[in-house]
Amino acid sequence: MRTAYSVETVRAAERELMARLPEGALMQRAAAGLAAACADLLGRVYGRRVVLLVGSGDNGGDALYAGARLARRGAGVTAVLLNPEHAHAGGLAALRRAGGAAAAAEDGQALIGRADLVVDGIVGIGGKGGLRAEAVPLAEAAERSRAAVVAVDLPSGVDADTGEVHGTAMRADATVTFGTHKPALLVDPAREHAGSVRLVDIGLELPGEPVLEALQHADVARLLPVPAVESDKYRRGVVGVAAGSARYPGAAVLAVSGALRGGAGAVRYVGPAAEAVIARFPETLVSDQGPRHAGRVQAWVVGPGAGDDAGTVAEVLAADVPVLVDADGLRLADRDAVRARTAPTLMTPHAGEAAALLGVAREEVEGARLSAVRELASRYRATVLLKGSTTLVAQAGGDGPVRANATGTSWLATAGSGDVLSGLAGSLLAAGLPPRDAGSAAAYLHGLAGRLAADGAPVGAHDVADAVPRAWRNVRG
Repeated sequence: MRTAYSVETVRAAERELMARLPEGALMQRAAAGLAAACADLLGRVYGRRVVLLVGSGDNGGDALYAGARLARRGAGVTAVLLNPEHAHAGGLAALRRAGGAAAAAEDGQALIGRADLVVDGIVGIGGKGGLRAEAVPLAEAAERSRAAVVAVDLPSGVDADTGEVHGTAMRADATVTFGTHKPALLVDPAREHAGSVRLVDIGLELPGEPVLEALQHADVARLLPVPAVESDKYRRGVVGVAAGSARYPGAAVLAVSGALRGGAGAVRYVGPAAEAVIARFPETLVSDQGPRHAGRVQAWVVGPGAGDDAGTVAEVLAADVPVLVDADGLRLADRDAVRARTAPTLMTPHAGEAAALLGVAREEVEGARLSAVRELASRYRATVLLKGSTTLVAQAGGDGPVRANATGTSWLATAGSGDVLSGLAGSLLAAGLPPRDAGSAAAYLHGLAGRLAADGAPVGAHDVADAVPRAWRNVRG
């Protein structure tokens, strides 16, 4: 599992470690890892042109010492100093001893235009707001250039703790981060500025809970239900799906398709799309008596394509089993009824739905995803899965680490994809997973299935559902 810690926690761990090490040793560890990553990206170091964008903090020092290492291997290294009076003195001296040079900010754009590699050491993890005016032309020049861009610890101009981007920020091809991931490296919109991320171990000991967690294959494999020898379809769990309408029968079919592949032993369907569901999935148990009389279930999924059927949503919310609320269900649900539930609730909004639930503009949610998912989980006393380029899962109440998932692909932005995810997560709920685990594992599998199905080409939601077994085997294998 990857974890990300707050700036405050990282700073405290750095201070504690520096107190035990010789002066400058921690920066040298960081610089060595940074230089190695730069060398890997360049392939051949000798004769390559490297430009360091150097601010006044320790990030600038890391860049200068790494530049000195590259210069000693034959690279032509020039440091563009944005604040020459406050550049790291030791790092600058080391660069010059190694044969590197320094230049003023006004010369930076021309140097970047000729560079093979640009190292972003402008602002460290303590930076707030976008880039300062004098750095903006350099960031724009780097984006236009043919040079690869490597960010030191995180791209300059993003907020390390929140992943928010206010103004211009560097866009890196790779980020070399030290000691631990920072939240911004796992949460959009900052994550898309980071490129591929390389973590360098510098010996930090980080206490307490992280701010963010990102599951990996082994973590998800431990969560996925496996039938026991004595299992039958009922012992494995039954998930109820109340979805679809005369206008949107396909939503019911897609939610059922996800549910059938999520680990529960059986799927019950309630709604007006029974004929369409049975035609596609004859193994589904259908009922026309409403959720209350559908038979025993261990979890419900309600809302995909529900249209204006508020009565069914209310009936499901009154059930004393875990409930996943999605799509139209989020609009139709009585908010006090959601808060009053004693059984677990998992809400799965996209940014637009989250904005409506919070009473803010969609852009506000998209720009501050981490705070939005926490606020939703706190306000509705429910576990919340906020869908998007990086899906976030916050446990009910909004406290504890938020789970971030980045297995998805932009090809998943297709009609019905969210219905498949809802069915998949609901099935995992019925199989016995807590809502935070069910949402996290479902998002991981759904994203991976999207990648496997797309393979670089457009896909439909049904293709994603069909690829879920492959994703499951991939994770468990």
